[in-house]
Amino acid sequence: MPTATETARSCVNDALAQAKTNNISEDALARALIAEAIAVFKKTRSFDDIASELVFFAENLSEEEDYNFMRP
Repeated sequence: MPTATETARSCVNDALAQAKTNNISEDALARALIAEAIAVFKKTRSFDDIASELVFFAENLSEEEDYNFMRP
């Protein structure tokens, strides 16, 4: 059975292919995907919890550094 990450990756790859076919920029698609992810979060999570999740990702964008919680 596929993991949540594998399922999401497959959906994103499909969306990227559709965007390319329809001349939609990857940036516009990414913004739309973020908006849809937030809509899913809103079903079960508080605004503060969602904001905390987004801040965590924003603070850990660099693939060259460890996550903040792993740093000394």
